[in-house]
Amino acid sequence: MNQLNELRKFTTIVADTSDIESICKYRPEDATTNPSLILQAVNSSINKKFIDQAVEYAVKKGGSRENKIINASDKIVVDLGIEILKYIPGYISTEVDARLSFDKEKCILKAKKIINMYEEEGIDRNRVLIKLAATWESIKAAEELKKSNIFCNLTLLFSFAQARACAESHVFLISPFVGRIYDWYISKNLISKNSFDQDPGVLSVRKIYNFYKKHKYKTIIMGASFRNIHQILSLSGCDRLTISPVFLKYLENSNEKLSRKLIPPSTYITPPSSLTEEEFRWEHNQDEMAVQKLSEGIRNFGKDQLFLEEIFSKFI
Repeated sequence: MNQLNELRKFTTIVADTSDIESICKYRPEDATTNPSLILQAVNSSINKKFIDQAVEYAVKKGGSRENKIINASDKIVVDLGIEILKYIPGYISTEVDARLSFDKEKCILKAKKIINMYEEEGIDRNRVLIKLAATWESIKAAEELKKSNIFCNLTLLFSFAQARACAESHVFLISPFVGRIYDWYISKNLISKNSFDQDPGVLSVRKIYNFYKKHKYKTIIMGASFRNIHQILSLSGCDRLTISPVFLKYLENSNEKLSRKLIPPSTYITPPSSLTEEEFRWEHNQDEMAVQKLSEGIRNFGKDQLFLEEIFSKFI
C-alpha cells in the first residue's frame, strides 16, 4: 500500500489546490483555497468561463463600479468553490478578504454574504468553511458565526496563543502553517534544512495537538503549508493535513513504511481559564516569528485580493 493510502488510515487528507484535475486524481476528503490559489486559477485560460460568469453576476447586481468589482471577486471565489465541491465529499474552505482581518463585524458580514451566495446556488452551508486570518478580531468573528451555523477555518496560524484562543472560542478548525514557520527559522539561520527532528513547524503542531487532546477541545487541527515530505510524515495522525499536489504525488508513488506519529492521550485534564484579549495579544506578541509571519501573510493575501480586483476592473 502506498504512503498516501497509509496516511488516510490516521489522517483526513485535504487538497491544498484549486486544480480540479489534481483533486480528481488524489480523491481528498476536503479542499482548501486561498487568494493566491484563486489568482492562479483565474489566470488559467481554462477558467475563463468563471470570469465571464462573475462579471455577468456583478453587472446584474448593479451598484457602483467599486461594488461591482467586489461582487465579481466574491462570485468567482464562490463559483470555483462550487466547482471543486462536485469532486469532493467534504468541505471547501473559502477565504474572506484578508484586508478585513482586524474588523470583527466586517468579517461577519463578508462571511454571511459568501455563505448566502453558496446557498443561492443550492450548496448547503455545512459544506463550506469560511477562512479567516487568526487575529483576535477574526477569532471572535468565528465564535459569533458559529451561532448561525457558519463554520470557520482559522488560517495564518503561527503562535500557540492563536491556537489556544481558537480552541477557547470553539472555532471549528485551525490551519497551523508548518512550512512558513520553518521558512522563518531557516531565514534566521536558527536551524539547518536537515533538522527534521527539530523542525519548529512540526514541533508547533505537535504542541497544539497535545494541548487540544489533553483538554478535550473539539477544534480540528489541520496542518498546512508544507516544505518537505518529512513534515507531512512527522504529523501523521493529525486530524487533517492539507497537502499540495506535488506532495500528494510523492506519497502516492512511495511504498515506504509509514507509522502514526500523533496519538491522543489516554487521560484528560480540565482546561485552563480562557485567555483574555490582553493576555492573547501579549502572548502572541512574545513570539517574534508569529508576529512577523501573520502580518506578512495578511499583507500578501491582501495583495492577491487587489490583483484579483484589478483583473475584474478591466471588464467592469
